[in-house]
Amino acid sequence: MEQEVGLIGFGEAGSTFAMAGAWGARAHVFDCKTESAADRDAMLAAYAQAHVLGARFMEDALSGVGLVISLVTADQALDVAEAAAECLTPGAIYCDMNSVAPQTKEAAARAIAAVGGHYVDVAVMAPVHPARLSVPLLLSGARAEEAAARLGALGFANMRVVGEAVGRASSIKMIRSVMVKGIEALTAECVLAAEAAGVRDEVLASLDASEKARPWAERADYNLDRMLVHGLRRAAEMEEVVKTLEGLRTGAAMTRGTVERQRAIGALGVKVAPEGLEAKLGVISKDVVPAGAGICSGEEVSA
Repeated sequence: MEQEVGLIGFGEAGSTFAMAGAWGARAHVFDCKTESAADRDAMLAAYAQAHVLGARFMEDALSGVGLVISLVTADQALDVAEAAAECLTPGAIYCDMNSVAPQTKEAAARAIAAVGGHYVDVAVMAPVHPARLSVPLLLSGARAEEAAARLGALGFANMRVVGEAVGRASSIKMIRSVMVKGIEALTAECVLAAEAAGVRDEVLASLDASEKARPWAERADYNLDRMLVHGLRRAAEMEEVVKTLEGLRTGAAMTRGTVERQRAIGALGVKVAPEGLEAKLGVISKDVVPAGAGICSGEEVSA
């Protein structure tokens, strides 16, 4: 029998996986957007395009299904796990692919275990495009090996089990995100200041001189693109990184700043970022940087 799956969330990741694997009617899908009058038609159209079985209620998607994948926003991951626990088939494997702190996943695991389910922590370690089902996944949990086999039956092709403890996979992703998302936020801080001071080209050239792998103007353009389009989602993820670091008691001052910067730029609501670094800086500078924030006032400043 072909592997069936209960899929919670049908955004970019969920729809990409379902279509790449041609899951079709094997996928029983619930997305809370079907409960919104504004989003319902678009979501039903997405179900139809992917040929999946859309469910009006979560229990309809999970009833009798032995494998569940959760792909929702970071701030909803725990609530969704607790709601899923109320209608999960005993013995089902619940693969939590959301970008949340290990503490959040441990809390979700307790809810799933309380009803006889098996929770597996899954960390998605790269963007789903263009990799799709070849995106690298890290799995941890007592049933991680079995989950990997079941996910393999759905077409996932790049998985690694990193341990039996729930939270281990997400710890790797969260702590890695300190650097990955932190560099994006630091890029914004750097190039916005350089622009205000009138020294952008000189600063970027100086960075190029110290690192030749990729021109910094190109890297800055890419990082701001990610923040403009995905800043709110990334801010929610970075809140979970803060929780991770606080749990480790190693400090999270810079990461808190990353949350604020990602959220401020993401709140601009840009759906498609403009082409080129200068255009992106113009959008961000106009709405994020306080008026009069430039340091060039005409006064001479001592070194």
